[in-house]
Amino acid sequence: MPDRKSRKDAARNREAVLAAADALFARRESPADITMADVASAAGVGKGTLFRAFGDRAGLLRALYEARLEPVRQAVEAGPAPLGPTTPPRDRVPALLDAVLCFKLDNRRLALALEESGSGSPYQAEHYERWHGLLQAVLEQIPGLTDSDFTAHALLAATRADLVEHLAGEERIPREQMRAQFANFVTRVLASGPLQGLTAEE
Repeated sequence: MPDRKSRKDAARNREAVLAAADALFARRESPADITMADVASAAGVGKGTLFRAFGDRAGLLRALYEARLEPVRQAVEAGPAPLGPTTPPRDRVPALLDAVLCFKLDNRRLALALEESGSGSPYQAEHYERWHGLLQAVLEQIPGLTDSDFTAHALLAATRADLVEHLAGEERIPREQMRAQFANFVTRVLASGPLQGLTAEE
């Protein structure tokens, strides 16, 4: 019985921490200003509880990011068109990339904080590897399209959190305009065949 109670307490604390962190990132202009102490205070737990549950600030950011991403992940893995696995590849690729862009727009500060945290580049993050692997697999199903690995990287580069923040924040490009511009770019990439006279080795 004590073990069950402690697990329930841990789960309740985890939810409280994620909710508090979620609210803080929604309110603060600069994600770098939010500390583990801020989150612990907002959640009503000790800093030790926070570090035991998430390891460090990067671990907390990853957990919060994954919690927000879960509905998109479910739609991609088992949902209907246009995100689900039964969608034709040429329709699914633009839908997947639009979902990534919309998620970054809806979670600008959190995405920026996650990509700026830790010791490595955003390309080494687990969520990036999953998106890249998925896109590469779908791109490989499109006849005549070569270099699916590089193409997936290049398309995802247009959804980097720092670029999204620059376009949405500093340049103030409206959401729907940005989505339309990105969709046009993706369409052009998918419509273009390999350059004549060039091979992947060259």
